[in-house]
Amino acid sequence: MPGARSALDRQLPILDEIFLDHVGHFVRDPQSASRALARAGFAPTPLSIQVAPDADGAARPTGTGNVTAMLSRGYIELLFKTADTPLGRELEAALARYPGVHLAALAAADAAAAHRRLTEAGFRVRPLVQMQRPVDTGAAPGIAAFTLARVEPGEMPEGRIQILTHRTEAMVWQPRWLSHPNGALALTAIMIAVGDLEEAAQRFARFTDRQPTPSPLGQTIELDRGRVQLVTADAFEKQLPEVPIPSLPFIGAYAIRVASLAVTSDMLKRAGLRTRRSEQDLVAIFPEELGRGAWLFAE
Repeated sequence: MPGARSALDRQLPILDEIFLDHVGHFVRDPQSASRALARAGFAPTPLSIQVAPDADGAARPTGTGNVTAMLSRGYIELLFKTADTPLGRELEAALARYPGVHLAALAAADAAAAHRRLTEAGFRVRPLVQMQRPVDTGAAPGIAAFTLARVEPGEMPEGRIQILTHRTEAMVWQPRWLSHPNGALALTAIMIAVGDLEEAAQRFARFTDRQPTPSPLGQTIELDRGRVQLVTADAFEKQLPEVPIPSLPFIGAYAIRVASLAVTSDMLKRAGLRTRRSEQDLVAIFPEELGRGAWLFAE
C-alpha cells in the first residue's frame, strides 16, 4: 500500500486507494456563480456542457453543465441544469431543498471495481456511466472523460455521493488553471451534518471501504487523501453558527488548504466576504450565488 506522502504527491489514486476528488455546488445561474467564485479568489474555468453515450453510442446531454476551479489537488465544481433529463431533474430537486453543495466525488483507480464493491456492500447501484465534457485547452479542443459509479437515489441521502475514475488527467488539470489569487492549493475535507451520526458513519464506511473514527465533532472517515467529517446538527451549529442548517442531511462546509492564510484573508475581506478566524482555520461564508455553506481555509 503506498504511503500517505506518495498519495499526497499524486493527483490520482492507484491500487485500492480512494481520494476526496471534488465537491459540487448546485447553482441556478452559472455565470453569476462563476463570478462569485472569482470574487472569492478562485480562477474558474469556462462553462462546459456534459454528455454521455446513449444506448446507440451517440453522445447525448446529461442534463447538467459545469464550471470548475481546479486545484493542485482536487477541485471545486459548479453544476447547473441544461436539459430536462433525470439528472437535470435531480439537480432541480436538490436546489429546491437548498442551493449549495450537494455532491462529493471520491476518486478510485478502477470505477468498475468500485461499482462491484458497492453492489457487494448492499447498495443499489446505477449502471456504470462513461461521461465526458468538452475542455478548452487554449489550442485544439479537448475532451475530459470520466467513468462514474453511482448509487440509486436515497442510498446516500447526503447528496450525490459518487466514485469516479479520471481517464484524462492532463485535460482536467491543465497547469494554466491551477494558480488562484487566493492561494488555494488542495481540497482536504468535507463536513456533513446528519440526523443519525452512527448510521451515517457506518454507511459511509461501507461506501468508502474505510472505517470511521471518533473525532471531537463526531465521526471521521479518513481516506487515502482527504476526509469526510460527519457531525450532528448541534456540533455543526457550534462550529459554524453563521450557517443555518436548511434541513438534514446538509453538506455545509468543506476545507481548502492555501499557501498563506494572511493572503487569503486579505483577499476575502477586500471582496466583501464574511469571514472570521477560528482556532484552526479561516471561516468564509459562501457568497449567495454559491448557495448556503462555508469554506474552511487552512495553511
